[in-house]
Amino acid sequence: MLKPEPGIRPYLGVVIVSVIAWLAFTLPDHPAAIGWSAFARLPLEWPLLILLLLVVPRVLRKPTAVLGGLLLLTILFLKIADIGTKSAFERPFNPYLDAKMLVDGWNLMSGTVGTLAALTGVVAAIFGLVLVLAVFLIAARWLAAMPRPARSWLMISLAALMLIGGLASFIGTPRVEARIPSYLSARLALIVRSVEDMHVFETALAKGEGPRAGAGLFSRVENKDVVFLFIESYGRSALEDPRYADTTRPRLTSIQAEIERAGLVSASAWTTSPTVGGLSWLAHGTLLSGLWIDSQARYDRLMISSQPSLNRLFSEAGWKSVAAMPAITMDWPEAAYYGYRQILAAADLDYRGKPFNWVTMPDQYTLSAFERLGREPARAAGEKVMAEIALISSHAPWTPVATLVDWADVGDGTIFNPQAESGDPPSVVWADPERVRRQYIQTIDYSLETLGSYMGRFGNDTVFVILGDHQPATIITGPNASRAVPIHVVSADRELVESFEAQGFTAGMLPGAETREWRMDEMRQVLIDRFSAP
Repeated sequence: MLKPEPGIRPYLGVVIVSVIAWLAFTLPDHPAAIGWSAFARLPLEWPLLILLLLVVPRVLRKPTAVLGGLLLLTILFLKIADIGTKSAFERPFNPYLDAKMLVDGWNLMSGTVGTLAALTGVVAAIFGLVLVLAVFLIAARWLAAMPRPARSWLMISLAALMLIGGLASFIGTPRVEARIPSYLSARLALIVRSVEDMHVFETALAKGEGPRAGAGLFSRVENKDVVFLFIESYGRSALEDPRYADTTRPRLTSIQAEIERAGLVSASAWTTSPTVGGLSWLAHGTLLSGLWIDSQARYDRLMISSQPSLNRLFSEAGWKSVAAMPAITMDWPEAAYYGYRQILAAADLDYRGKPFNWVTMPDQYTLSAFERLGREPARAAGEKVMAEIALISSHAPWTPVATLVDWADVGDGTIFNPQAESGDPPSVVWADPERVRRQYIQTIDYSLETLGSYMGRFGNDTVFVILGDHQPATIITGPNASRAVPIHVVSADRELVESFEAQGFTAGMLPGAETREWRMDEMRQVLIDRFSAP
C-alpha cells in the first residue's frame, strides 16, 4: 500500500496520523459549519493521541493503535451521520433510534439518484472508512518505530504543546479546544435519554389518550365521507417564506374560489409536526393515535399497542376505513395497527404509467383511483368512507413535475408517461440548490391545484381534512425553520366548518400568521370533538 524508505517512515507516520486525527477532531457535525475555517483550530486530542502512541510499551502498541483507529473511525462516522441527519431532519444522529432507518434511507437514496449510483456511494463510503483505518494503523506502526533522539524531542514538544494549549483553552483562547470528550458524552447522554423516553412513552400508552372505542362518536358527520389527505413536505415555509409565498398563496386563494363555486367552505390553522424533512409515518401516527410519535422507536411501540387509531374509531362507528398509500411498495405489517378495512397500496391502485423517479404515481392518479376503487364500491354498498390518503408528488427529488390533466382522461395512468419522462434527472436538478427549491414549490403547487380540482369535482357529502406531514429539509427552508404545517378543513357543512373557526381556525384556505397552532397529537382530539358535537 505505502512503501517509503524505512528511514522516513516514522516521520511520515507522524504526518499521516496527524492528518487523519486532525480531520476527525475538527470536522464539523453540521453542514452549515463546513468550511476551511472549521479546520483552522488546535484540537488538544491530536497531540494527546500521538503522545499516547509514542509512550505505551511495545506490547501495547498494536492494541493502542487499533483502539485509537477505531475511536477516530467512530468519530468520523458519527460526524458524517450528523451532517446527514441535520441536513434532512434538523437533529443529530441517534444510534439508538436511527439504526432501523437504514433501509428507508437506502430506498430514498436509490430512488433519488438511482440504484447503481446509490450502491456506488455506499460501497465507496464503506471502502473509504476501511481505507482510513488501514492507513492509520500502518502509519501508527511507523510512528512507534521512531528512533530515540527524535522520539524524545517529539514527546517533549507534544507535552509542551498540550500544556500550553490546555492553559490557553482554560482562559478561553479561541480555536484551542478539546471538544471530543463532550461530543461523545453528549452522544451517550442522547442514547440514555432515548431509552428513558421509551419508558415515558410506555407510561403514556398505558394511560391511553382520548376515547377507547368509536361507538357513538362522529355524529356531526354521520352522513358524510371523511377524507384525510397528507401532502408530502407541505410546511409553513411554503406559505410564509418569500421564495415560495408568491406561488402558494395565490394558489390557495384560487382553490378557495374554486371550492366555493362547488358549495364548499373552508377553515385553516397550523399544527406542529413531530418530524421534519422526512419520516412521514411519524406524522401519520401522531395525528391518528393522539400520541407524540417523534422517533422510530416510539412508532414501533405504538404499532403493537392497544391505543386505538382514529381510523379504527371511525370503523367502529360505522365507516369503512380505507388507506390509499401510493408510496407503499413492500409488505406493510404496520397497517394492522390502524385497522383499515381496505388498503390501496401502490400495486393495488392499478397504475400502469411510469413512475416519477421515487414517486410511484402522480397525486391526480392516486385520487382518481381512490374514487374508483374505494369510494364508488362503498357507495354502491351503502357504506360511508373514512379515508387516509398520502399525496406524494411533492416528495423529493421533486423531478419531474407533474401537471393536471382532465379527470376523464386519467384512465390507467399511461396518460402521464410523457410527464414522467420530461425534465432533467435528479443528478442535474440537485446540482443547483436554487433549482431544487424552484422545483420543490412547483410540486407543492401541483398537489394543491390537484386537490382544489378534486374537491370541486368530488366533494359532495364529504369532509376533507388536509394537512402537511412535515416541513421539507433545510435545503428548502433554511436552518431553524418552524415545524408547523398547514391544516385545512373543507366541507359543504358551513356550521361544521364554523365550529372549527370557534376553536381558533381562520376562515378560508389561508391561515394567518397569528392563527392558532396545535401540536399534531392534540389535533386528533380537536377533530374528534368537532366531528362528534351535536
